[in-house]
Amino acid sequence: MAEPVEGEAGAPLTRRRLVLSLVLILLALGGLYFLIPKLAGLSQTWGQLSHGDPWWLAAAAPLELFSIAGYAALFATVFGRGEPRIDWRASVEIPLAGIAAIRLLAAAGAGAVAVTVWALRRAGMPPYAIVCRMAANIILQYTVYLGALIVCGLGLWTGVFAGGGTSALTVLPAVLSAGVIVVALSMGLLPEDSARRLNRLASRPGRLGRLAARFATTPGILSTAVRTALGLVRDRRPGVLGALAYWGFDIAVLGLSFRAFGSVVPVAVLVMGYFLGTLGSLLPLPGGIGGIEGGMIGAFVAFGVPGGRAVVAVLAYRAISFWLPTLPGIAGYLALRSTVRGWRAADAATASANADGAAGERNRPATRTG
Repeated sequence: MAEPVEGEAGAPLTRRRLVLSLVLILLALGGLYFLIPKLAGLSQTWGQLSHGDPWWLAAAAPLELFSIAGYAALFATVFGRGEPRIDWRASVEIPLAGIAAIRLLAAAGAGAVAVTVWALRRAGMPPYAIVCRMAANIILQYTVYLGALIVCGLGLWTGVFAGGGTSALTVLPAVLSAGVIVVALSMGLLPEDSARRLNRLASRPGRLGRLAARFATTPGILSTAVRTALGLVRDRRPGVLGALAYWGFDIAVLGLSFRAFGSVVPVAVLVMGYFLGTLGSLLPLPGGIGGIEGGMIGAFVAFGVPGGRAVVAVLAYRAISFWLPTLPGIAGYLALRSTVRGWRAADAATASANADGAAGERNRPATRTG
């Protein structure tokens, strides 16, 4: 049996789960690619999938690899500070293994979290540091997400950007995104001893004490994460731009997929449709199959993109963004297991050497003086 990925963040990634997840993915793909068009009355436009311009699709494929490279750069910047084991090799292997987990497990990326926690624990990173840095990584990554919704949403609403769209599709996402950013930044203003204050409050009896005990560590984690993220930005660490590359190149793949089928979608609409559609990944579906496609197609149709064009472009995009990184992801997971075995062997050798040294000190005869 394959070595399980241990960690509190998700279920173990075993051979049985890999096979079961692959079967579920194939079933979901069967329903997506064969059943949905008939139900939606798109059988005529479905044939367009075989008539896309292969040159545009070929140009889109390497951009997906650039997107993964951007995330690896962000990962190395956030997690590699002061951690000699989290070098560039590990910073590539861990995200790739996370991609494999996302593809083969459900629950909006919980599998990737489990793999990442397992690898960082094996690298020797303390649990609290793992949680804080993962939160900082998410803050940097999704600040781009939320910022794009604000800029493009307000730009479409005011007419600065071409594309139009109702207030529900433009202003509402922008306002909600701004609110999330304000709340996140406010966490950085919390005093550094907020967790200790809540721990004192948690010692009191009653409902207030129980509530304080439940959230005692959360303010400290979020505050540290925000400060970490802001510190990396202030230090102008180049790897922070990996968050922009991660989203930007993936959106470019979607844009080229539209071009392959004869559609040119305004950039602001492309960004809004992409980010609003990715909310479908919150559905507990293997690899997000079905949820993301449905979300993106619905968003683009709401922006006025013809339904047939939206269907074929989104499915072509997902064929690239889903399947292209999957094989490298599985290879990264296998390579990561080898790397972790090397770390464990090194730790065992160090522990054995320390034990031998301690035993030698105990057995050394005492030197008399005087």
